[in-house]
Amino acid sequence: MEYNDQIKNRVKRIEGQLRGILKMMEENKDCKEVITQLSAARTGIDRTIGVIVSSNLVECVRQAEESGQQNTEAFVKEAVDLLVRSR
Repeated sequence: MEYNDQIKNRVKRIEGQLRGILKMMEENKDCKEVITQLSAARTGIDRTIGVIVSSNLVECVRQAEESGQQNTEAFVKEAVDLLVRSR
């Protein structure tokens, strides 16, 4: 799978959030603020996982159709399994 700039930028944004969280911890910021930022980073990661899995699913189904395979159900099941495991 090829990862486009949009996905890479998502990960860079999460990286920045994590660096900010670490700085907050080093500055002994209030735990509520730290938890809020950790939650935001987790949401960003979850959404990025969703984008990657859905993009991969689309790519796999397209390739299966191009090669003449009719049963794309296995690809869908695999994608759902990936999403469930990521939770």
